[in-house]
Amino acid sequence: MKTVIMAGGKGTRITSVAKDIPKPMISIEGKPVLEREIECLRSQGFTDIIITVSHLGDIIQNYFGDGSKISPNTGESFGVHIEYFVEETPLGNAGALFKIKDKLTEDFLLLNADTVFDIDFNRFVEHHRQYGGLATLFTHPNDHPYDSSLIIADKYGAVLQWISKEDRRPRYYRNRVNAGLHILSPKLLEQNITTPKIDLDRQLLKPLAGTGTMFVYDSPEYVKDMGTPERYEAVCRDFRIGKVAGRNLRNKQKAIFLDRDGTINRYVGFLRNIDEFELLPKVAEGIRKINQSGYLAIVVTNQPVIARGEVTYTQLQEIHNKMETLLGCEGAYVDAIYYCPHHPHKGYEGEISELKIVCDCRKPKPGMLLQAAQEFNIDLTHSWMIGDSEHDIVAGKTAGCHTALVGDGFFAQDMTVNNVLDLVHAVL
Repeated sequence: MKTVIMAGGKGTRITSVAKDIPKPMISIEGKPVLEREIECLRSQGFTDIIITVSHLGDIIQNYFGDGSKISPNTGESFGVHIEYFVEETPLGNAGALFKIKDKLTEDFLLLNADTVFDIDFNRFVEHHRQYGGLATLFTHPNDHPYDSSLIIADKYGAVLQWISKEDRRPRYYRNRVNAGLHILSPKLLEQNITTPKIDLDRQLLKPLAGTGTMFVYDSPEYVKDMGTPERYEAVCRDFRIGKVAGRNLRNKQKAIFLDRDGTINRYVGFLRNIDEFELLPKVAEGIRKINQSGYLAIVVTNQPVIARGEVTYTQLQEIHNKMETLLGCEGAYVDAIYYCPHHPHKGYEGEISELKIVCDCRKPKPGMLLQAAQEFNIDLTHSWMIGDSEHDIVAGKTAGCHTALVGDGFFAQDMTVNNVLDLVHAVL
């Protein structure tokens, strides 16, 4: 699959770090960020690359050449084939695609040259081919969803809404944002757009929302814009501690699994009313520290209210949207949410009969943890389960995790804590 890397930006927000080189050539721990991108691609077999350049583009061309030049950092060839397109006049962040569309005869990767990432591209491509859309967006949660564009998708991953920063957003929303990595069909370039500049998001992608032709690929892997001095310092720090490469799903992950009711939010019995959802003290701070570490933050929660007919799937999603919104307002996020909708006991008015079963996902069984481990390549023996009940501890121990209990009681847990933050301090 061919890869297009957009490297034409001027980097006006990061001139205090480097003003005489293009932003993609800014060094991350001794190596230009664009070189790190190319290394990640080459290591996974993506060696056919087109780079679009404009501002100080000759520096990029002289450094990489056609891809066969020797890297001054490694002493070896870059090992790829590179072509260039030079924007003589600004074309917007998608205009160059229309100028090179004759070279894009099959689905292609589209990346930004100023984004720091280390992801499993083959997994991304496989997901795209499975759904066969015109576009697949690499999406993830971030620590500032309140000022980011939001992607709303259905349970199959089809994008329903693209909520830009300037659009009115719902009160509560899922923390899912476009990370700036895409797989696109060349069919998108068949349309006739006459504006001098073409905006990728607003003119090409956002119009696909609700058409059933654009999908999301959710992943906790590391993708971060380094476009400001603060973000640049953050990615440099993440490289030093191994977080960037460590998050690639080809590598074994570590997770802290969190029960919901009584662990993340105040326990009110069977939570049916969204207005009763309230984060517990120190939870957001604790999850924020998990986010900053090498661990994933994954919620695993029994929700028998679904089987009992007391809460619909849509209402449960709204409750989880509230959780993600409240966490996001405090710079925290969860990487995934797993819930069990089943309940084995019958006899409730309005119950859903097909969900009144003995399943493998309802805690104390470890099904949700095992599913997460399979989907995110998690090493359960180096992971933790934290919850407020015996069911949480048994599920964690059965899955092979270390365990922590919030509150009183002893169920052979490894640790007893007052809240999520206490566990994070002890583990990290």
